[in-house]
Amino acid sequence: MGQFRDRMHRDLQIRGFSRSTQQCYLTRMKALVRFFRRPPDELTLDDIHSYQLHLTRDRKVCWASFNQSVCAIRFFYGVTLNKDWDIQRIPFQKTGRKLPVVLSCKEVTKLFQAVENLKHRTMLMTVYAAGLRVSEVTHLHTSDIDGQRMTLRIEQGKGRQDRYVMLSHKLLVVLREYWKSYRTRHWLFEGQNPQAPLSRSAVQKVFKNAKLKAGISKKVSVHGLRHSFATHLLESGVNIRKIQLLLGHRSLQSTQIYTHVARDYLKDTPSPLDILPDLSSATPAKS
Repeated sequence: MGQFRDRMHRDLQIRGFSRSTQQCYLTRMKALVRFFRRPPDELTLDDIHSYQLHLTRDRKVCWASFNQSVCAIRFFYGVTLNKDWDIQRIPFQKTGRKLPVVLSCKEVTKLFQAVENLKHRTMLMTVYAAGLRVSEVTHLHTSDIDGQRMTLRIEQGKGRQDRYVMLSHKLLVVLREYWKSYRTRHWLFEGQNPQAPLSRSAVQKVFKNAKLKAGISKKVSVHGLRHSFATHLLESGVNIRKIQLLLGHRSLQSTQIYTHVARDYLKDTPSPLDILPDLSSATPAKS
């Protein structure tokens, strides 16, 4: 994209988009330009529609990836190029709803037991105990731990919002043990360079190895610990509004998805098969 990439990057930075969103938008636009092999300012709305058809029919991308491309395209032509287009004519796909994969309490315990490295185990325990996103745990500072008030401060989480979450007594014990061994000064979980935090990919790798060693076959990433945090709180009777604040969700609707995976939601609803008379005596005949 050349100069257009630089201009788009500048516009994204000016508007305060996160680094991950900036990278995502730039990557999506690069794919568009690579598809046509023409300067993006020469493309028309019909070209954009052809590309959307390509994503759907040929690439068969999921709706989430499709809509990310739409966001990037709308931003580039609406903001960076300031095209006089009806931006609504670049449509999004109808979204689906995917329920989160949740680990049981027993599986979470097995996961932690499978991690021998103190730093890695402490990191995963922190994610689960406070319901953190990967980017939030990697950017924790040692000063964010308040043992007096038993809180963890999450600075500039998703949406550039600060919030506080509870500090588990068990986690505090582990954190103190961890600090005595590592003596970190700035970042709680330092990377290979002490001046930089541990990378997100490193956290994902730690979780993947722990999951494999623990024998957990569920298709779940480290973000599943955050899902498990919310679901386990809901199952233990914590008000969903409190869970919303702990997770840093702007909308309660985002938090309500956990009501569909909580065990009590399923356990307290009997199957109609269980209402039928006892069928043990009615042995089906062999065909």
